[in-house]
Amino acid sequence: MRTTEPVTRAEALAAAGERRILGIAGPPGAGKSALAARIADALGPDRAVVVPMDGFHLAGAELDRLGRAGRKGAPDTFDAAGYVALLRRLRAPQGPTVYAPAFDRSLEEPIAGSIPVAPDVPLVITEGNYLLHDAGEWASVRPLLDEAWYLAPAEDLRLDRLIDRHVRHGKDPAHARAWVARSDEPNARLVGLGRHRADLVLDAG
Repeated sequence: MRTTEPVTRAEALAAAGERRILGIAGPPGAGKSALAARIADALGPDRAVVVPMDGFHLAGAELDRLGRAGRKGAPDTFDAAGYVALLRRLRAPQGPTVYAPAFDRSLEEPIAGSIPVAPDVPLVITEGNYLLHDAGEWASVRPLLDEAWYLAPAEDLRLDRLIDRHVRHGKDPAHARAWVARSDEPNARLVGLGRHRADLVLDAG
């Protein structure tokens, strides 16, 4: 995939004359956040801002209370309804800046009010695993996206990236591989079921 191709397509969305939302979906380790950041950097802060789905992770204490900490990253470990509500606000900007949450991987926690989205920014890029998922509250996400892309890198590359990311954020290699097999890969298979709902499938090599 040449970066200029998705940038050109994103520029067309940003030039549409009113707020557009581009969704970038794909399994864990596909490179969603990296592609979103490259596009936003190419367009500049006055034309594009990235709002990650990961800002709607439930807090660690809540996952513990619900007994879901061992499945962090599964669809029911996010505030899907909150994410949908934010997308609806972003689709029709009125009034002041909207503040979106981010996810701090060093803390493994969401951080509220981290990402300002000014009302005159024409393109919001949102990225995450479940943008094309069709169960529960997640089913409301796809209709709110003007375009949805699906990243499909080679599996060995994706797994290497994923394990390396876990190691960089504190897991030893054996723990990282075990977590990927137990948690990330079941989620990846679920994410893949929504691939056909994308407008564009990209080789994210």
